[in-house]
Amino acid sequence: MLKLGAIAFGGPAVHVAMLREETVRRRRWLPDGEFLDLFGAVSVLPGPSSTQLAIVLARRRAGWPGLLLGGVCFVLPAMVIVLALAWAYVRYGSTPTGGGVLYGVGPVVIAVVAVAVWELAGSALARHRERGRPAVVGMAAVGVAALAGYLAAVNVLVILAAAGLVVALAGNRRRLLRPGALLTVLPVGLLAAAVQARRQPGPSLPAVAAEFLKLGVVVFGSGYALLAFLRRDLVTGLGWLSAREVLDAVVAGQVTPGPLFTTATFLGYLLGGFPAAMVATAAIFLPSFVMVAALEPLIGRIRRSPWAGAALDGVTVAALGLMAGVAIDLGRTAIIDPLTAVIAVAALLVMLRWRPNPLWLVLAGAAAGIAHGLG
Repeated sequence: MLKLGAIAFGGPAVHVAMLREETVRRRRWLPDGEFLDLFGAVSVLPGPSSTQLAIVLARRRAGWPGLLLGGVCFVLPAMVIVLALAWAYVRYGSTPTGGGVLYGVGPVVIAVVAVAVWELAGSALARHRERGRPAVVGMAAVGVAALAGYLAAVNVLVILAAAGLVVALAGNRRRLLRPGALLTVLPVGLLAAAVQARRQPGPSLPAVAAEFLKLGVVVFGSGYALLAFLRRDLVTGLGWLSAREVLDAVVAGQVTPGPLFTTATFLGYLLGGFPAAMVATAAIFLPSFVMVAALEPLIGRIRRSPWAGAALDGVTVAALGLMAGVAIDLGRTAIIDPLTAVIAVAALLVMLRWRPNPLWLVLAGAAAGIAHGLG
């Protein structure tokens, strides 16, 4: 998890792809089917879904110590890098953009995500082959609809909830009249959306902790949805920071590996130096550890339930559709000229032919980007 946290550039979809490559294909800690169940389950939780996936995978591998150690190690590299960028920002008034590195790494992570989406989709659809061709086609249609919804800017939580509900209803038509049956298909994360923040008097450490703890509970839709919440709370609501400072913090989170939620480290440093940075980081990630610890023992029971298991299938396929949508967005940003197109195609061919550790591809892409920048 420490290694993945240090090399996983590109956001949640890339993190999921690398987590799957490392834990399923290279180390064989668990089969694809179990990985898909875990992926679908954390997709409906608020907070950083890829970090939650890392936490639950570590829990499956090494118990409760694994949950804590794996999650901390996945977050730690990004936190340290973002903390250094925040120090440079405060001292010099600006922060490096990492443009050269991202120029070469961006096309590489597109290839990693594309391979992961293709193979995970195959595994997800294979579960339904015994039910016949209509079931496979129906699940594929759910994934395509989720992709279309993402590209049409439909709220991510709405897409996941709708997919889970549709598949649960389709798979349990005969059970619809049973009292309370529909309650089992409601995503558990929807309940957290009702949490409201109490306005604090100022950026004291308890106030910083309360604000970022709330953000860890209510932010749905991956780290990219965090910007809207940060602007609403820290700029408009509390007046702690300027809109430019919040934007610069998000940029720092984007150009570093690991979860985008380490933006909290940067913001905490701006609010109160190193102590506030540590408090903000711990507060925004704490709900993820708690929710995963509560959810993980229930996943087997969810899978065995006709209603909840079908909903989980729908959510998982929809989440793969969202991953595909994110890959398309990343592709538009990363593949900007013939050289980046060549890097992306070469990385894809290498992944399909030799399946190397993504670390080497990321390093090769970074070297190519730096060389291009120097040229």
